[in-house]
Amino acid sequence: MAYLWQQCSGGARLILHGDPIIFGLLWVTVRVALVSTAAAVAIGLPFGVVLGLGRFRGRRALQILANASLALPPVVVGVVVLLLLVPQGALGSLRIGFTLTAVYVVQTILALPYVVALTPAAIQGVAPGLLDQARALGAARLQLAVLALREARIGMVAAVIAALGAAVSEVGAVVIVGGNVVGHDQTLASSLLANFTYGDTDPHNAGIAIMLAILVIVLLGSLSLLAHRSGGIRLRFRGG
Repeated sequence: MAYLWQQCSGGARLILHGDPIIFGLLWVTVRVALVSTAAAVAIGLPFGVVLGLGRFRGRRALQILANASLALPPVVVGVVVLLLLVPQGALGSLRIGFTLTAVYVVQTILALPYVVALTPAAIQGVAPGLLDQARALGAARLQLAVLALREARIGMVAAVIAALGAAVSEVGAVVIVGGNVVGHDQTLASSLLANFTYGDTDPHNAGIAIMLAILVIVLLGSLSLLAHRSGGIRLRFRGG
């Protein structure tokens, strides 16, 4: 316990004194998490709404596929993306392999299943009579989608929280496609993977671990508070 306290207190002092290494890693981690989560929401939300509200053949099979994609191994995704981005790969002409942009891409892919799979689940949890009433009152498709998202906002925030949490804590895919370069694309989590060794007395590792825990609590806690305090959006439907 004395050793644990010594490491934690040393790490906390580094954070309080604004250690440039820890805060540099924090900045990269926040950028990766926000950019990839925003991209995943922008891409995945329309698909999730269609799966949640749509009535078409094959919808159930697509939902099963979306749910199964939640179990995608991050390391496998990282390897596939890297093979596409190397000079000999199909997307090699983009020249983004081993860059921060590649990290954005792989993290977006890993966050996307949470949005696509959890959005329809949240929408389908809305009282069926409410959406049927909106249809009867002449709600357009866009109005119906906004109403469904508003009523399912707690579930939607849960989807964003899951995607953001995956983006913050993922390590394997980041190391594979980005190269884990210090000061460039190394995140808090990937730095711990690269630098921590048993018996290491460097307080930076403890400080990085503490900062990662603080980041998760602050980001995800803020989203949870936002979900409970949101008043929603009022809509008006055209009369039939």
